Amino acid sequence: MRPRVSIINVIPEAGGRRADDQEVESSGPWPFITRRVRRHLDESQYVWLSRDNRKKLISSVELALRGRVGSWVWAPRELNWWIGTVFALGAFLFATGCVLSLNPALAQWLGLSSTGVNAVFFAGSIPFTSAAYLQLFQAANAPADHLTREQAPHRRQFFGWRPKDIGWVSCALQFPGTVFFNFNTFDAMIPGLNWWQQELEIWVPNIMGSILFLASGYLAFIETCHRHLAWNPLELSWWVTLINLLGCIGFMIAAVFAFVLPNEANDTWITLSIVFTLAGAVCFFVGSLLLLPESGTNDKLNHRN
Repeated sequence: MRPRVSIINVIPEAGGRRADDQEVESSGPWPFITRRVRRHLDESQYVWLSRDNRKKLISSVELALRGRVGSWVWAPRELNWWIGTVFALGAFLFATGCVLSLNPALAQWLGLSSTGVNAVFFAGSIPFTSAAYLQLFQAANAPADHLTREQAPHRRQFFGWRPKDIGWVSCALQFPGTVFFNFNTFDAMIPGLNWWQQELEIWVPNIMGSILFLASGYLAFIETCHRHLAWNPLELSWWVTLINLLGCIGFMIAAVFAFVLPNEANDTWITLSIVFTLAGAVCFFVGSLLLLPESGTNDKLNHRN
């Protein structure tokens, strides 16, 4: 997408320092805008980034200069900290369930039946849903791209409606995806289901949740790329979204292998489904932990160049 130049009217900042700006660049993966560069009347430039605005991030360099490296280890007052830690807990429980499924002797040693192992997956789905809602809440209440944080509406939005905001769309897809996993993992604990009940109550929510996760993960990834594909290994946010996208792909492949034809259960397919679920859970665990050092807060949403 070619940068466009236009004059836009902006609500003045606190103190009335800004009446209008010149937008010198806007870019992003169509149809979304994820990066804007504006020039103020004093010739200073501000760079607005969609993910940074939504999660109130600052660069790792600026974080180091402020002497705040390591402050992310324990930051319970920060919403990003809760999102990362709660999501990591869900991923850890999913990975634990996979290990127990692949090693029945270990599950038996721990006194867990197959229903007990499935309960571990269900327990993991609860933190997934909780963290996904926190992300949706965060995206619904992020300032619009032309407002400073002080100008953001004070009325809280529990879900919001921002179909032009790529971050909100990503979170709005992820949250129902986790709800599908709640149904999927809960129904797996129900004994005595016949073939079509298993496919309808377990596999269908699994595949639906995986599709929504994959779409959400891809949108989050291209939000950091500012295009549909980019190589930015020096950016921590790029690694976070890439690793989470790989986790979404792992869950999607696992869901495909989880489909079982009537009277034709394939042990190889079942094992592959568990292995790819484990791979996806490990990716989500790593990606969630990387959210913590990424999540420095910034008093100014715009980055002055």
